Amino acid sequence: MASLLDEPQAAQWQPLADRMRPQTVEEYCGQTHLLGEGKPLRLAIESDRIHSMVFWGPPGTGKTTLARLIAKRVHAQFLSISAVLGGVKEIRAAVEKAKYARDMESRPTVLFVDEVHRFNKSQQDAFLPYVEDGTFTFIGATTENPSFELNNALLSRARVYVLRSLKNADVRRIIDSALTDEERGIGKPVMMAESLRDRLAEVADGDARRALNFLEIAADLADDGDEISEDLLNEIISGGAPRRFDKGGEAFYDQISALHKSVRGSAPDAALYWFVRMVDGGCDPLYIARRVVRMASEEVGIADPRALTLSLNAWDVQERLGSPEGELARPSFIWLVPPRVMRCTWHTKQR
Repeated sequence: MASLLDEPQAAQWQPLADRMRPQTVEEYCGQTHLLGEGKPLRLAIESDRIHSMVFWGPPGTGKTTLARLIAKRVHAQFLSISAVLGGVKEIRAAVEKAKYARDMESRPTVLFVDEVHRFNKSQQDAFLPYVEDGTFTFIGATTENPSFELNNALLSRARVYVLRSLKNADVRRIIDSALTDEERGIGKPVMMAESLRDRLAEVADGDARRALNFLEIAADLADDGDEISEDLLNEIISGGAPRRFDKGGEAFYDQISALHKSVRGSAPDAALYWFVRMVDGGCDPLYIARRVVRMASEEVGIADPRALTLSLNAWDVQERLGSPEGELARPSFIWLVPPRVMRCTWHTKQR
């Protein structure tokens, strides 16, 4: 567990995503709803009066980086624990270091716990007395809904901040910086067309780490002084960039809910989008088939009596053929949208 203030200079052997971590709050991209002028978190950081908090958001949105920047800004010792690898032993060691910094150096400590939702109840309870007496400021990071995964006792002592997926413009800024920063960026002259930078930003799906990983691979495969071509970028991102999808997680339920609401609202384009988004993310087609049967009976009902038959037939085809042949069958759930709306949408597109 090393302090951020003692970090060595970025080395070339470090991954590009690690080298390109922002060094100041002003350099940080995205999350303007938290760090914009006059926002509570920004005011707390600027006044050096931080509190315990939990960052909730998808991967690659800057949770770890923001925790480091906060510790650096308030001149605090930064200690990091991974809930995947650590346990009560690591928590006790962090407590001892925090007490030493407080008593011997009069220096505050920020304890950052990555993937905090992976700690069980007793492990989460171990933080409580030290958060209470100010031994350290607790910052947890999670990709799961804290209301479901964290103890109420811990949540009552920390404020939850929601980090959103980065906008394409933010990811594009990060890509541009990596290509032009001679010290921490690619480190060699590589040309990349504006259109390809935009495409890489879109493929990243709001994940800065993903964008930088793809960019680093592309730069490594391009010869010195050469340009990252469209063919090279296609080769790198093909099959390696599924849309954000976490089976059983928050994104999963958000997307299946969006599919239900699209059918209920007679929006065929939206229904097709969320269907393809889930399949592209790796969702089990049989799960979608079960949900479509439910839509046919609950959302459509007697508005179109064919819906239930068609959805059951589609489920049967997928179950009998399996993958990949089953995916080639027409997704019958598009018939769940009332024919009148489907016809209107089709005629509008033709015009």
